[in-house]
Formats: sequence, C-alpha cells, structure tokens
Amino acid sequence: MFRTIGIIGSGPIGSTIARFAFAAGFNVVISNSRGRESLLGLAEKLGPLAQAGTPIEAAEAGELIVSAIPLFAYEKLPAEALKEKVVIDTMNYYPIRDGQIPDIDSGKVTSSELVQQHLKNSKVVKALHNQDAPHLYLNASPNDPKKRTTLPIAGNDEEAKAIVAEFLEAIGYNSRDTGSLAESWCIEPGTPIYLSPYGPKVPDGLTREEVKNFYMNTPGRPLSESEVKHLTAKAERKFPVGGFINDLPQGWLEIVEDSINKK
Repeated sequence: MFRTIGIIGSGPIGSTIARFAFAAGFNVVISNSRGRESLLGLAEKLGPLAQAGTPIEAAEAGELIVSAIPLFAYEKLPAEALKEKVVIDTMNYYPIRDGQIPDIDSGKVTSSELVQQHLKNSKVVKALHNQDAPHLYLNASPNDPKKRTTLPIAGNDEEAKAIVAEFLEAIGYNSRDTGSLAESWCIEPGTPIYLSPYGPKVPDGLTREEVKNFYMNTPGRPLSESEVKHLTAKAERKFPVGGFINDLPQGWLEIVEDSINKK
C-alpha cells in the first residue's frame, strides 16, 4: 500500500486532507506556490510524519498525489514529476475565479479531462471536490464505518480509482465510482451531488451570523452509496458550465459572499 501522500496546495482543502492523511498514519509532503517556509508551521503542527516542500518535491515524494489548487493554475502542476503517478483532482471550475476556459465552456472537455490532458502521463481521478472545506472535515468518520458518508469519484483508470477509494476509506469516507473523466460533469458544480447533500439544512429565523456559524459547525447526515447513485443519475448537463455563487447552499453562500466583500 502507498505510504506517502504528496499534496500540492495548502488552502483549506489541502490542509484538511493533510490532517486526515497524517491522522491515518501516512507520511505527508505538503506544498504551495509560496515556498516551503510558509508551510513550516503547518508541518510542525501535523507532526513528525509531515514535511513542507515545493510542488515538485511533493510530486516526487508522493506515491499518491492530491492537487488542491485553483483550476486556473492547473498548468503549473509539474507534469514530469507526476509521470505515472495517481493524481486526485479536487479542482472545480468557477469562471468568476478561473476566468473563462473555452474548451470547458463549450462542453468539449470536463475540467478533469483538461487536467488529464496536461498530465498526459499521469492517472487523474476526480475526488474530494464536492464538499466545502468545513464539511470535508466534519463529515469524515475514520473510526466508525457505520457513520461514513459516500463521495463520488471518476477516472479513466480502474486501478487508479481503486487506489483513491482505498485512501478515502483510510481517511473516513466511502466512495462510489461514477464513471470516466468524460462523465465527471455529473459530479461537478451545479449538479445534485455537489455541496448541498453534504451540509445541514439551516433552520429558519437565524441571523446572518447565526446562519454562518450553524453551517460551519454542523455536519451533514451520511449519504449512502445508493443515494449518491440516485443523485448522480439526476444530473443534467447544463450551460453555462461551472460553479456560480447563486448555486451555493444557504450558509456557504453567506460565508463566500462575506469573504468576497472583505477583499
């Protein structure tokens, strides 16, 4: 079994996955574009199995790689260092952040197919992309399989998907294979399986701050494999493609809006 996880990107998603990987007993090399020094504190908090590095160092060291950077930066992924590696693609297409990407906008490719084109000698698997960072943390159940929720995965290589499913199980999630990267549009932003099923239903009558606090600190109920199958089957390919702020669930919408307004 693989023992070292290389993580490219140290934002909320990458940092959360690093915590889970470390807790599950994996060696972790975490990296970002700002340099090793910016991650020394995080690596120290994680413990002796964690190291800070550059993206190339994370790519070279990891037996399994997690890409947790914004989609607009996908071409910065070190393709040569990732040759023959399994790469978990957590990236989502948000035109407001990533700019317009014509091949995705037209439906010619999915975002993960675009990543696979860049990493032509790697095995890309779409996974760990359809929860916000708070619920990626809150919904994990590494110690109690009966409480685990199910996440969708997609990829072109069956062995690579099996490796990713094994990693998800180790950090506290079940998985359901939803097909190839060409079919991964059905688990992208704006589809029934994205965000909303994994968060709580916010009660009526709360103030804006109470809505945000409730959402940030309340796990969603576990989703079964059959529920993920049903939600995925309900997906309809929509245009324009990508994630849009108005599609976000209550609670996360307010958090994102306030974050944008502070910039």
